[in-house]
Amino acid sequence: MTTTTITVSGMTCGHCEAAVREELGALSGVTEVAVDLNAGGDSPVTITSSAELDDAAIRAAVDEAGYEVK
Repeated sequence: MTTTTITVSGMTCGHCEAAVREELGALSGVTEVAVDLNAGGDSPVTITSSAELDDAAIRAAVDEAGYEVK
């Protein structure tokens, strides 16, 4: 198992959190996504996966959800 922690900006509510979890959870190998929501600020997101994740894929998934990786 591999754990990756990123910082996502722009999330303000549970709906935002769910959108990010859904997009990241759809990446191949991802087994868990945990968001520590800091409404209106930068929020840490921990991704657990069976293998190392590609940074570009992570950024693309967060972008698809409508947010930005810091």
